Amino acid sequence: MKKLSLSKLNELFSALSQKGELYIPADEKNGQAKFTLWQEGLSMTENLNTVRSAKDLFFPQVEQMVDFKVSGKEIEIVENRHTAEDFIIFGVRACDAKSFEILDRVFLSEPVDTFYKERRDHATVVTLACDKPEETCFCTAFGIDASNPAGDVSAWKVGEELYLRANTEKGEKLLSSLNLEDADESAVEETKAEIKKTLEKLPFGKLNLNGFDGEHLMEKFNRPEWAELSEACLGCGTCTFVCPTCQCYDVKDFDTGSGVQRYRCWDSCMYSDFTMMAHGTNRPTQKERFRQRFMHKLVYFPSNNDGIYGCVGCGRCLQKCPIHMNIVKVAKTLGEGEK
Repeated sequence: MKKLSLSKLNELFSALSQKGELYIPADEKNGQAKFTLWQEGLSMTENLNTVRSAKDLFFPQVEQMVDFKVSGKEIEIVENRHTAEDFIIFGVRACDAKSFEILDRVFLSEPVDTFYKERRDHATVVTLACDKPEETCFCTAFGIDASNPAGDVSAWKVGEELYLRANTEKGEKLLSSLNLEDADESAVEETKAEIKKTLEKLPFGKLNLNGFDGEHLMEKFNRPEWAELSEACLGCGTCTFVCPTCQCYDVKDFDTGSGVQRYRCWDSCMYSDFTMMAHGTNRPTQKERFRQRFMHKLVYFPSNNDGIYGCVGCGRCLQKCPIHMNIVKVAKTLGEGEK
């Protein structure tokens, strides 16, 4: 384990930026935080709860895939992807680090998404223990320990010091290249214990997920409560766009007049035209679209992925849904625990 004084954090960022682009959670003018390319003078936010996760750095909201140049009957395929270079993401929360594992199961399974893989291969993720969770956080319900986050490197703020521990080969390589003091890992144990005490007080931290599995698929699918739960849903897709694990996208072609630009962009299962085909859509009502989203997170995904849920309890959907309908209310209504 290594350490440095928090007063030298800017020096650390400067050193990290020499190894590739560095992204840190920083406050915007509106007071909200997002992952931003570090430049001299940019400070890390005191609130790790960014509006969106660092998912954007692996799976951008919009990305150009290929161009087609048309000349008469001739079509030329133009490869225009940007080759990824090494970059570092600093200050990732434990829940968001877990979300990368979920996305890996989607994009790195066969056939591998080469756009996503290239970015993952070139990224080094530095997590930071979450000592100020929001009341909307419930990562502990999914077995995530915010006091001991994963990632290539884990970091903790202890008093006026920052402690860093390498977890992977990438992490070892990064820390060994920096001028840091050696430290005893026992120094962070008290901080971990304090964070765990805070996590135990979160109102949704003990959310009961019994029965949300493949064994109860049809039972959950046919529950009559879906109609009432979905009644107020606007279908705005806000929950999907702030979610760190949503991976739905569409591929579109744009006619430039002299060719076609093909790009992909995030899509949402909450939209009425999602998966629209010649015969229409197989989920014509908002109830069916609403049910699809939460069944996928809590039932379909774990039943196909060794029991791993498609949610990490980051709490963003609780904060941003305009009608206050979210995965916690669904789980409480359809679950076996206390309502």
